[in-house]
Amino acid sequence: MSHFIDVILPLALPKALTYAVPPDMQPAVQVGVRVAAPVGRRKIYAGIVQRVHSEVPPYATKPIVSVLDSAPLVNGLQLGLWSWVAQYYLCSVGEVMKAALPAALKMESETRVSLEGGWEDLDLELSRAETDALSALQAKPSLSVEELAAAMQVKNVLPLVQQLLGKHAVRIEEQLLTAGKPRYETMVSLHPSVRSEEDLSALFALTARAPQQEQLLLAYVSMALPLSYAAPLRVAQKELLEKTKISAAVLKACVAKNIFLLHREELRSLRADDEEHPAEMPTLSAAQRQAYDEIQQHFAEKQVVLLHGVTSSGKTEIYMRLIEQAMAQGKQTLYLLPEIALTAQLINRLKKVFGNVGVYHSKFSDAQRVEEYRRLLEGGSQPSLMLGVRSSIFLPFSNLGLVIVDEEHENTYKQQSPAPRYHARDAAIVMAAQHGAKVLLGSATPSLESYHNAATGKYGLVTLTERYGQVALPEIRIVNVSYLKSKSGNRHFSPLLLKEIGAAMERGEQVILFRNRRGFSPYVECRECGWIPQCEHCNVSLTYHKRTHQLVCHYCGYAIGMPHSCLACSGTSIETKGFGTEKVEEDLQLIFPDASVERMDLDTTRTRSAYERIIEDFEQRKIQILIGTQMVTKGLDFDNVSLVGVLNADSMLSFPDFRACERSYQLMAQVSGRAGRRGKQGSVLIQTIQPYHHILSCVQRNDYQAMYLSQIADRQELCYPPFVRLIKLTLKHRSEQTLLTAAQTLSQRLRAVFGSRLLGPATPPINRVQNRYLMNIILKIERGKAVEKAKALLKAQCAEVMQLAEFKQLEIVPDVDPM
Repeated sequence: MSHFIDVILPLALPKALTYAVPPDMQPAVQVGVRVAAPVGRRKIYAGIVQRVHSEVPPYATKPIVSVLDSAPLVNGLQLGLWSWVAQYYLCSVGEVMKAALPAALKMESETRVSLEGGWEDLDLELSRAETDALSALQAKPSLSVEELAAAMQVKNVLPLVQQLLGKHAVRIEEQLLTAGKPRYETMVSLHPSVRSEEDLSALFALTARAPQQEQLLLAYVSMALPLSYAAPLRVAQKELLEKTKISAAVLKACVAKNIFLLHREELRSLRADDEEHPAEMPTLSAAQRQAYDEIQQHFAEKQVVLLHGVTSSGKTEIYMRLIEQAMAQGKQTLYLLPEIALTAQLINRLKKVFGNVGVYHSKFSDAQRVEEYRRLLEGGSQPSLMLGVRSSIFLPFSNLGLVIVDEEHENTYKQQSPAPRYHARDAAIVMAAQHGAKVLLGSATPSLESYHNAATGKYGLVTLTERYGQVALPEIRIVNVSYLKSKSGNRHFSPLLLKEIGAAMERGEQVILFRNRRGFSPYVECRECGWIPQCEHCNVSLTYHKRTHQLVCHYCGYAIGMPHSCLACSGTSIETKGFGTEKVEEDLQLIFPDASVERMDLDTTRTRSAYERIIEDFEQRKIQILIGTQMVTKGLDFDNVSLVGVLNADSMLSFPDFRACERSYQLMAQVSGRAGRRGKQGSVLIQTIQPYHHILSCVQRNDYQAMYLSQIADRQELCYPPFVRLIKLTLKHRSEQTLLTAAQTLSQRLRAVFGSRLLGPATPPINRVQNRYLMNIILKIERGKAVEKAKALLKAQCAEVMQLAEFKQLEIVPDVDPM
């Protein structure tokens, strides 16, 4: 075989694997198509062809099993982005592939067991379990390993299958799962011979003596109004028959009479719903027009522009103008958002102006994500505007002209686990450069890194300092709650906050309360002996969730019922400590029994419909008080919110992280911006026991510059981003002592190479997660140094340590630019 291909597999392999291509498959093989490739003795995966060549490798290669696509599923620009992400974020291209493609496109095989021909003629001595297994296979000729285990009601059936293989009673084979195949539906339209009112009248005359056929024709006409004879509307056969309660046989008779024509179409769960009469583009204010013009001027010289506009300054209207311009040039736009919740509110607004808008995020079903992916890949009805979250950067754009990264400061743009641990904002900038596209970063509270890049001239900088319609920024008051006693039961509500909530409700206005901790209480404690329930698998206390009456670990999901007595001293005085969003919700319902109170956190928004219902209900003023975690801080726009309360600023300010002050400012400024967005000034109350903290003063004055200057000076003095790059290594092992030895060994090796640039090893506050102990090592690399060389040295040292016999079970997780 003279043809070979390098194949990217959805596995954490150091490089693509080379396979031989059988002659009959060579014409179908090209870069970007999927092939079924064997891995190991039996497993088969669907991999992406990275390169086609004739270089004979120095080892025996396996042939591919089949070619799965007639056209590339991944284009060259996508493969280039995959390679960059893998190289920059110290992971494999296979791990990037797993993140980049919808699950239904990443097929792998499953092991199936079937009976060997002629096994009954063999004189076999069979155990009871073997006999049961063969009986199950006689009932159904082919079973997956999981199906066979379920049929026999055992957990592990593999030893039994191995025994039967040895007796030549069964055989096994790998079958590639074909998830994500397109589904089809039958559509009905008027026959092409019907070209006028006269032709339609003739059809009614033809069906006059066949009442059911006439009823079917009448139903079609009513569903297809206004009628177009040149391009008659296609109606779903299923809907037509359900509406008329008429059988498919009657429809078949109509087709035979040339009344209808049937079409087989791919089933679309996401239908394009272009507006026939789209809404007009909103008019820009003088300040918005000036900002728009300045962005255009910067785009003439720079690829990236930062739009720093205060909350409710109308950044979205400027985005829409830029999208309109990109569309006029025939270009695609990617509009990135940090939270799925924001798509629910924004999509309808954009559809009214632009019509067909694509949406892509993890709350969609896998079939919907595949459909949206293929729409972009195949062209035709593809949307020119794609709205999505982090993973949208991996979509198959072919003519990208503009990337908008809204709320660019949000840490949810950073993938935390598993690999690739990429930052969507930074990867989007690289992707846009590959396409020759422009990037607009927008935020009321830019990240220090982005603002520093703008201040030093790397990015263009445009500022919007006034709210749209000249609405005043909210009045922000700092409330000292150090005097509140926990015995009062209302430590999280100051008298002033309760008074303002009541006043807002009397005026028919709405309230948002921010508490960045979900659950009822962070932990429970025995009053008599001080026992605190801990997770069995992590070194962390369990959070109490009252609705489910469970204690839950937020790291691994371990849960137990709320104990009635102390497991240490058998005492019955178990009390909750601290408060989360669930506790706030319960207390408010007691204080304001007539109010409509809703909670918006991970527990209440696990589905897309839950997100949309809460946001829609709040927009329609069905909810008076909305309590939320940081979800409520991220760009939501509600016109009747007059009061925002931050219940506990101190938990953010005191967090042990060099970004704590920056993030505290961002969260409080953003949630404050939800107040008073239409017509009149809103009010914000921030509760704290540190009323004179510098960051709170900056929030109160809406003084981003003061926060930036103080923090950037600290970062420069202490050598933190943006003046250095950080790479964090997290070492994991089930043995605490082995982990400590491994961490010391690795740090000594790295310190010999990098010297004082290395920090650690250090034990994190939560030093065991999912039964594995953790230690961190941090490497600081100055800007301008050879970062890629440093990464290569780092990878080499990590690989050497992991090859040592005593560290075979050690896992080292690199995180570049950790958040």
